Amino acid sequence: MDDEGESSSTNSPSRPWESYNTVFTNAKAGMEGVDKEKVQRIVYEMSKGSKYFQNEERKEALMKQKIEHMRDRCAKLSSSDLSNYQKVVDRRILELEATRDLSRVWLHVDMDAFYAAVETLSNPSLKGKPMAVGGLSMISTANYEARKFGVRAAMPGFIARKLCPDLIFVPVDFPKYTHYSDLTRKVFRNYDPNFIAGSLDEAYLDITEVCRERGLSGGEIAEELRSSVHSETGGLTCSAGVAANRLLAKVCSDINKPNGQFVLQNDRSTVMTFISSLPIRKIGGIGKVTEHILKDALEIKTCGDMVLKGSLLYALFTQSSADFFLSVGLGLGKTDTPEVRSRKSISSERTFAATGDERLLYSKLAEIAEMLSDDMKKEGLMARTLTLKLKTATFEIRSRAVSLQRYTCSSEDILKHATKLLKAELPVSIRLIGLRMSQFNEEARHSDPSQGTITKFIVQKGSSRQNLDDNDSFDLDASKNCLGNDEMLSLSYASHETSYDQLKDVVEYEEQSVTPNQECKKKEDRTQVLEGDALLRKHKDCKADSSAEKTEAVSVLPQMEPLVWVDGYRCNLCGIELPPSFVEERQEHSDFHLAQRLQNEESGPSSSTTPTSKRRILGKEKANSKPKKQKPNQKDDSKHIPIYTFFTKSNQNS
Repeated sequence: MDDEGESSSTNSPSRPWESYNTVFTNAKAGMEGVDKEKVQRIVYEMSKGSKYFQNEERKEALMKQKIEHMRDRCAKLSSSDLSNYQKVVDRRILELEATRDLSRVWLHVDMDAFYAAVETLSNPSLKGKPMAVGGLSMISTANYEARKFGVRAAMPGFIARKLCPDLIFVPVDFPKYTHYSDLTRKVFRNYDPNFIAGSLDEAYLDITEVCRERGLSGGEIAEELRSSVHSETGGLTCSAGVAANRLLAKVCSDINKPNGQFVLQNDRSTVMTFISSLPIRKIGGIGKVTEHILKDALEIKTCGDMVLKGSLLYALFTQSSADFFLSVGLGLGKTDTPEVRSRKSISSERTFAATGDERLLYSKLAEIAEMLSDDMKKEGLMARTLTLKLKTATFEIRSRAVSLQRYTCSSEDILKHATKLLKAELPVSIRLIGLRMSQFNEEARHSDPSQGTITKFIVQKGSSRQNLDDNDSFDLDASKNCLGNDEMLSLSYASHETSYDQLKDVVEYEEQSVTPNQECKKKEDRTQVLEGDALLRKHKDCKADSSAEKTEAVSVLPQMEPLVWVDGYRCNLCGIELPPSFVEERQEHSDFHLAQRLQNEESGPSSSTTPTSKRRILGKEKANSKPKKQKPNQKDDSKHIPIYTFFTKSNQNS
């Protein structure tokens, strides 16, 4: 069982667990001596028949299809094709080598079993005992004593208890972890004020200037920093990696875990020797799917193989993906300090045992709304776009978004609108709820969200809202949800995707030659679509008056082209490329387009990039009205442009 890729292709029918390679069976630091076959068998037996198991089987089937298709395409490549692609590889190697920077010193620091270590620090009686933070439904992390049994983060607690009967569960305490994280960051700022926080328990530091000013090596600075973290936190340990770029530094920090460090010298030959034998899964961004495609279809197992088989990569993958693989094979990574970006969104989510109990779900929603509100107040943020994220018991991801009329950070406001979004999805069994607020007031400082737009007062002939997809559309039943004008703008976005490809993979390979029908099918399988639907405003009293003429409030808005991740990584609206592993960045990007759409609505209809017509809702009396006859002495204004065209049509400048 040393090679999971080989075992998956040669497993015996009597040993089905050998091909069941879930995230639980992948080794982490502290799991070197674990009996992998035993762990695989127990995970398989405990998961079989569950919703998770069924979802994993679907993902496994899709992955095998991708591998077979990749093999077929690889077999069709001629020697002439490979020769031409090798020329491309040789040219790209020269171009990439020209960007190699060995002048910087980067340090990646990673806290050791952070949550578990904090709990042990708070309760010394846990020291030396197998312990996990979480519960029977899910584990956030496990200490090194528990990892010896195969227990690890992201594993259901009931499976962990089967692997380790003496396992102790400790409930999650995020305020405590945040406190200790702040203590570590206080130390980091002494070495790099602009350090990059990867999460609560890891960070990247550019220590080039510190080394130069103090005349110390990267290893000496790392040793000093780790000692400072231990003292500042009262006993927490961390591991560190020092290298010429962030990619290599992160790999190095995992080598001597826990409570250790590894220094990779800033020398090209040393870097190439180190990277050439490194397994591809050690690289951040290469997840299970990409690993199996590279290993099973192309026999690429190490980073060095990426350079040796570069012609295949450029022939079968997109150029951006192939460039990434080649850069990894050459040991190249980011060396510059990223520009400080203003936060685009803030979120909070929690996973729990799947339940359809509506009272419990609303209780969870209230807790998350309170946490999100506290985080926003802590950072002084106010926002007006709320997104609800749900993961069902069948591991299907749903997200619903709504724009509020005013900026807020109030837990009451967040909960009020989140409740309406959740109510529209019930009844359903849910295992995760998340809330995200975006479009902060700093981003919309040029527009006033409380000011109405002229489009609200224009009534024109049009057709009613079209439901693009019965499963993906989001609508609120007027009889159940009576929204006042001061409560919510009549605009909502909905997205609905199935989480078959949520694994942290940096790429999805590109189909080089496909028919239009195949292209449509591929997009249905792999794209993430964000659809916009205009909702009708209702009167505050929501009372029907059959004796009087009824005129519904109007929303004259351009239809938004759906956001689609073309080839699994490129935004069809603006062309930006974000691999599937960049989950938060993709959420922020979707929120960006949502905020842009809302700002356009606030400032008046803007130019549309799509030829689709704008949707209008027509009052009944307007639909039945007859055009007025022109008086004989009245001047013909047909040559003049009606004023409404400036509000409903795209601007055209010659």
